[in-house]
Amino acid sequence: MSDTRQIQSGSSDTVAERLALAIHEHRLQPGTKLSEDEVGEIFGVSRTVVRAALQQLSHERLVTLRRNRGAYVAQPSVREAREVFEARSLLEPRTARSAAERTTAEDIARLQRHIDAEHTALDAGDPGRALRLSGLFHIEIARIADQDTIRDFITQLVARSSLIIALYWQRRAALCESHAHHALLRALEVRDGAHAEELMKGHLLDLVSSLDLRRPAPPAHSLKEALDRP
Repeated sequence: MSDTRQIQSGSSDTVAERLALAIHEHRLQPGTKLSEDEVGEIFGVSRTVVRAALQQLSHERLVTLRRNRGAYVAQPSVREAREVFEARSLLEPRTARSAAERTTAEDIARLQRHIDAEHTALDAGDPGRALRLSGLFHIEIARIADQDTIRDFITQLVARSSLIIALYWQRRAALCESHAHHALLRALEVRDGAHAEELMKGHLLDLVSSLDLRRPAPPAHSLKEALDRP
């Protein structure tokens, strides 16, 4: 039996979460058409539920709704890609500094678990899952900084970064490299805010340099293949 189980009618949030996960893990590539009928059949829900889920993902800028053409996984332009990473470079270094001033032993343990999970995903040959986990690492740093508004912005930017990386990455290094996260973890652990800020600046520059903003990659999976997993 397929790993995709039927979702109770009315749970558009659950459908949205499953679609978002597939997007973040690069199982659903930018530009993939999201047919209401096909999504509904895969999840065992009505078109009304699917439509509500797609509207929700549209507000999060993960899905583009095209009049009379349907829904598609968003395809960020080169200009948007540059703007997203410029915004991250403005927000995240200072957030890393603030996090270093507030971090606890529990926070460090939680971040270490993220890094361990990234390694496990890479060892299992699942770079899409590793990428999602690396994004959660950045969001977790924003949580530690205890700045809710900034955290919301970073969460949105990380989600859009996943689409950008799916389109424009040119090498495996587009995944957040483990040594960069280890270095950030060490700076947070010793509460060295200035070093954490500089490390985050360099890390984001390295991430941008691993992208090829000249030509996007084509979609890789069919809709059913992408969603046929929890």
